[in-house]
Amino acid sequence: MIETWNVTIPELTGEEERRAYLYLPESYESRPERRYPVLYMFDGHNVFFDEDATYGKSWGMKEFMDASETQLIIAAVECNHHPDGGRLNEYSPFSFRDSRFGSVTGKGKLTMRWMIRSFKSYIDQNYRTLSDREHTFIAGSSMGGLMSLYAVLSYNRFFSRAAALSPSLWTHPAAIDHMVKRAAVGPDTIVYMDYGSEEFANHDGMQKQFRRTAGALADKGVYVTSRVVPHGDHSEASWEKQIPIFMETLLYDL
Repeated sequence: MIETWNVTIPELTGEEERRAYLYLPESYESRPERRYPVLYMFDGHNVFFDEDATYGKSWGMKEFMDASETQLIIAAVECNHHPDGGRLNEYSPFSFRDSRFGSVTGKGKLTMRWMIRSFKSYIDQNYRTLSDREHTFIAGSSMGGLMSLYAVLSYNRFFSRAAALSPSLWTHPAAIDHMVKRAAVGPDTIVYMDYGSEEFANHDGMQKQFRRTAGALADKGVYVTSRVVPHGDHSEASWEKQIPIFMETLLYDL
C-alpha cells in the first residue's frame, strides 16, 4: 500500500508543495502490534510510479517489496524540479562549479535538517516505525546517491545504513574526500555503493574517485559493499535491477 500527500519545505521552497510517498507492507494492517524499519529515499517521484517519474520509468520499488514480502516502510519525497538547478542545489552537501551545470549552491545541509526534524519526525509520530538509528536507512541515486553518503556519514546518529547508487562523486572530489575523512561513524555503519560500467565515461576521473571513496569508507571501518555494475548505465531501469542486491545489504543480519 502506498500513501501520498503534499508537503512543503519552507527552508528551501517556501509554501510550494511537493509530493511525499509512503510504502507500507501488507502486514501493516493485519499486524497492529508490529513496528517496522524505515528506508528514506530521495527523488520520491521516481521510486514507485512510472507516471510520476521524470523520464517515464520508475524504480518499481512497490513491485519488488510486494513480491519479496520485505517487511519495511519506505518514505520518499519528490525533488525540486526548478529548472535553475533546484535539484542540484538541494541534493549537494557543498557548493561547486561545473562546466555543464554552472554554479551550484550546496543546500544539502538544509535538506537533511528538514528530512530529520520534520519528515522523519512526522513519520515516526504517525506510523509504527522502529525509529532508532539501527533501523533507519537512507538511499538514492545520482545526486540522491551523493546525499545518501552525506547522510550516513554526517548524520550517522540517525542513519546506520545507506545505499548510494551511481553517486555523483564528480561534483567536488576534494570535498567528498574530506567529508569521508572527517566523518565520525559508528562501528556498525553499512554502505552499499555502486556505479555502472557504462557511466564511468560520463565524467573525467570517475573510476579513480569511485575506488578512492570506497577505500576511504573501508578505512573508516564502514562495512562497505562496492560494485561496478556490468553494462550498468545512469537510469532508473538500471538502478531497478540493483534493488535485490542493495536491499539485501541494507537488511543484512537484522
